[in-house]
Amino acid sequence: MVSDVIASAVMSSESNLFPRALSLAVHELRTPITVATGYLRMLLREQAGPITDQQKKMLQEADKSCARIGSLVAEMSELGKLEDGQITVPRVSFDLSALIVEVASGMHEGEDRGVRLETRVPGPVIVAGDRTRLAAAIGALMHAALRERGESGVIVVECSTLSDTNQTWAIVTIGDEADTKSLAAAARTTPPAFDEWRGGLGLALPVGRRVIEAHGGALWSAGGEKARAASALRLPLAE
Repeated sequence: MVSDVIASAVMSSESNLFPRALSLAVHELRTPITVATGYLRMLLREQAGPITDQQKKMLQEADKSCARIGSLVAEMSELGKLEDGQITVPRVSFDLSALIVEVASGMHEGEDRGVRLETRVPGPVIVAGDRTRLAAAIGALMHAALRERGESGVIVVECSTLSDTNQTWAIVTIGDEADTKSLAAAARTTPPAFDEWRGGLGLALPVGRRVIEAHGGALWSAGGEKARAASALRLPLAE
């Protein structure tokens, strides 16, 4: 899979090769995907003549697949720019609590399996950064938690603050209620590793981790069997 190839490039000793390889892959993939999508949509509009209902369904599925590949190419481009330091994070203040509620309200993954999100946020928690990119990063973590929960239940998304000797942090935990305290406690130490290379999620998690780190934050997972379904992040509060 594409994600496996990229993971191998990340672990390569030639780390400067990674953004260059991504840039080349994006360039080589973007044009044929655009052409294929254009022709599919011309056929769906019947610009080349009438099509049957069965043909329409087949073309619609092909168009959806092209759209998924197009999204992956866009994520590859974003990942390459983050790795290469081409993206400058704006320092615009916003309410992280409101962002979490907004992103959670659009999450519907797992509803057919009886899995739902519950948000627990305090009053305004003000951080500074790129609101759009952080929304995508946090949304990817919510999506991963909902997707990887194997049984019905509640995924709790909790926002809190934590002060240490050097910094005051906004802490976001995502997982079973029993996980939230242990996940939050890890913010006081060097957070454990985060498994970002998972099938079925594209490159949203690798991009998300780099976005969070570009904001001076960190991202980590729960330990043991729950490592893939629970995660937490910290971001510095705005001064």
